Amino acid sequence: MFRPKELYIGLRYTRAKRRNGFVSFIAMISMLGIALGVAALIVVLSVMNGFGKELRERTLGMTAHATVTGHDGQLANWQAIKIQVDKHARVLDSAPYSQNEAMLTNSNRVSGAIIRGVIPEQEPDVSDIDQKMVSGRLSDLHPGAFGIILGRELANALGVYEGEKITLITPQANVTPVGVLPRLRRFTIVGVFEAGMYQFDRSMAIMHVEDAQKMFSLGESVSGLRLKLDDMFKAQYITRDIENMVGEDYWVKDWTHMHSNLFKALKTEKVVMFIILLLIVAVAAFNIISTLVMTVNDKQSDIAILRTIGMTPGSLMVIFIIQGMVIGLVGTLLGVGIGVPVALNVNEIVTTIEGFFNTKFLPADVYYITELSSDLKVSEVLTYAISAFSLSVLATIYPAWRASRIQPADALRYD
Repeated sequence: MFRPKELYIGLRYTRAKRRNGFVSFIAMISMLGIALGVAALIVVLSVMNGFGKELRERTLGMTAHATVTGHDGQLANWQAIKIQVDKHARVLDSAPYSQNEAMLTNSNRVSGAIIRGVIPEQEPDVSDIDQKMVSGRLSDLHPGAFGIILGRELANALGVYEGEKITLITPQANVTPVGVLPRLRRFTIVGVFEAGMYQFDRSMAIMHVEDAQKMFSLGESVSGLRLKLDDMFKAQYITRDIENMVGEDYWVKDWTHMHSNLFKALKTEKVVMFIILLLIVAVAAFNIISTLVMTVNDKQSDIAILRTIGMTPGSLMVIFIIQGMVIGLVGTLLGVGIGVPVALNVNEIVTTIEGFFNTKFLPADVYYITELSSDLKVSEVLTYAISAFSLSVLATIYPAWRASRIQPADALRYD
């Protein structure tokens, strides 16, 4: 607990003009270094939060919170499984899907694609694909009409537009009198979607599940059921209950399992980035040691006088700890004051810089997300601020201890 006299003297030393101007300069550099380090922590890790959140939302908007499939990759009695799964209290909706690979051709342009079969009436219950349509509607897919919806980048690569025809070639083959021929059929493009993630926009096509069953010889089977849960962050626990419900003949996977490598990499990268940026703060915080050591040398006569009038070594330590704490506190608050507004407006700032230099920092063919977003969390800002301030306090211990060890007779011998 700080007593009034230590607090008063410590604050007075902080704002007093020193005989050695270099000491004041080092103190200012330390303060600015802490401020920049804290601001960098807030901005960079908020952007990483925003990137992870955007990636998660866009990925789950095109996939699902969980899936139920058979061990052979097909689900024959999916209607019965759907009725059973829908009874689970944590399952909001479910919808069947099929997923296969095929080749799409238009004139001399060819591209591989992932073909997803859906029921247009049920698909909006488990995904956001209907909200991603650039042209056409999901309801334009009718069984037997052989319509298809392409991702925007895939349509651009093939040079096709809504209303045009495209040829789909499947890996399955037809046996004919003239030999084995690949199975192919002309499809009409009834819509184009844009998910905002290059991997989906460039490689995915959607058709009615009945057309997919015919093209890929699935019979009445589908690849599985896609589930929407009431809390995606508890997907692991919910899928475990569902797996016990449907039995061992079925495989239930949640989104954390299906995209585990990606999200684990993001989490690891965030931890490493926090450590790296905190080291920058630490370098600035330990400059406080230099500041206080030089202050102690500058104030040796004052320290000796305080000792002779009865001030204890512990009180002297408190004085210089207060001085270092003020530097750390001001630097931390300044960093928060800079970092929070920048983090909240990072997209506008980046857009302005891109326009000024006529460049694109996040090209679509390289990054999953083409727009920079930020997710500022108050709890994390407090963590960063407390960490920086703690390092500042830690840096004051040695010079404060050194000040407490000064003997009055030695300090005043040459004064």
